Amino acid sequence: MSSDFFQELKDRGLVFQVTDEEALKKQLNEESVKLYIGFDPTADSLHIGHLLPVLTLRRFQQNGHVPIALVGGGTGMIGDPSFKDAERQLNTLDTVKAWSQSIKDQLSGIIDFESKENPAIVANNYEWLGEVSLIDFLRDVGKNFTINYMMSKESVKRRIETGISYTEFAYQLLQAYDFLQLFERYGCQLQLGGSDQWGNITSGIELIRREKEAQAFGLTMPLITKADGTKFGKTEGNAVWLDAEKTSPYEFYQFWINTDDRDAVKFLKYFTFLSLEEIAAIEKEFAEAPEKRLAQRTLAKEVTTLVHGEEAYEQAVRISEALFSGDVKKLTADEIKQGFKDVKSYQVKAEDDLSLVEILITAGIENSKRQAREDITNGAIYVNGDRVQDLAYVLTEEDKLADAFVVIRRGKKKYFMLQF
Repeated sequence: MSSDFFQELKDRGLVFQVTDEEALKKQLNEESVKLYIGFDPTADSLHIGHLLPVLTLRRFQQNGHVPIALVGGGTGMIGDPSFKDAERQLNTLDTVKAWSQSIKDQLSGIIDFESKENPAIVANNYEWLGEVSLIDFLRDVGKNFTINYMMSKESVKRRIETGISYTEFAYQLLQAYDFLQLFERYGCQLQLGGSDQWGNITSGIELIRREKEAQAFGLTMPLITKADGTKFGKTEGNAVWLDAEKTSPYEFYQFWINTDDRDAVKFLKYFTFLSLEEIAAIEKEFAEAPEKRLAQRTLAKEVTTLVHGEEAYEQAVRISEALFSGDVKKLTADEIKQGFKDVKSYQVKAEDDLSLVEILITAGIENSKRQAREDITNGAIYVNGDRVQDLAYVLTEEDKLADAFVVIRRGKKKYFMLQF
């Protein structure tokens, strides 16, 4: 545990805005506080945009506090308009329920719900939002907020000109009601979120003040931006998911290992549980020899192990090293599938001629026999990492990796996969 936990959060760059900083700091440093973050189920998996909030819950738990992971089974039926350009697609109750369970399962891999001292709590706001009547909600919650107050929120202002439905306009009241419910049921005093959640969080604090005459707190973390200006959490336009079926551990590892030098140390503070002293030592060594990529390698190891486990991390390293060296013969079938997931592949048919020249043409690796022969003769073609310069070479059973694949490399980096 940190002797000044709140200061450590600030030193890691995790505090963007906070209500009544001195009072919250005193409370966090002197007693165990219950706090929550909400996760709306807008897909069947969390992605790395959710990772900072999840890891921050874990960070609070490690310092003696009680995290509440609130799955938005109710609010997920509507969707948060905060800083979104268009209204979210509405999903069915069955879909949201299934996604809520998936998210709960993922959270349990990072946050400890079995701790003897301060077990985390998982809640689902459908439990109360699904039961409350419209009349009761308007009377008990809506009466506390003026239209002017609701429209003053930056997240709403941005959508007024382009249009916002009443459904999304009312979202901040639902989130405020969540905070009130968690305060009443569990004694939750603190809500965390990204900086885009500030308006929703302060609405909850206001509701608790009015209804319970009690003080609650809010703390937002910065929205993560990458040094090159691109959106964090995407690679080649695709989201990086925490679900290994949607984003393989190898792809996940690659996302972190390819972190920009300018972001690497900052991300070590955000996403790892290394001490600030350890990170400072890494930063010093990294500055002296950036080509060794110590910061990126440490980051990739820590985060991949945290999300997918030690075995998956080691597997990701093996795949990476095999692709870098070209020696792919020791990879398992699963590792080949992960490493060559996005590589152009060809399903070999029974009638295909398996001479290397012919298969290069048939699989679309070469445009002509002349070019195929030229590349083979010049040593530009590799079969499973071995250079082949024999124009009469024929693929056999011995060439198959895991009895199912042959990896062809043309030049230094162009990989192709044959599937049998």
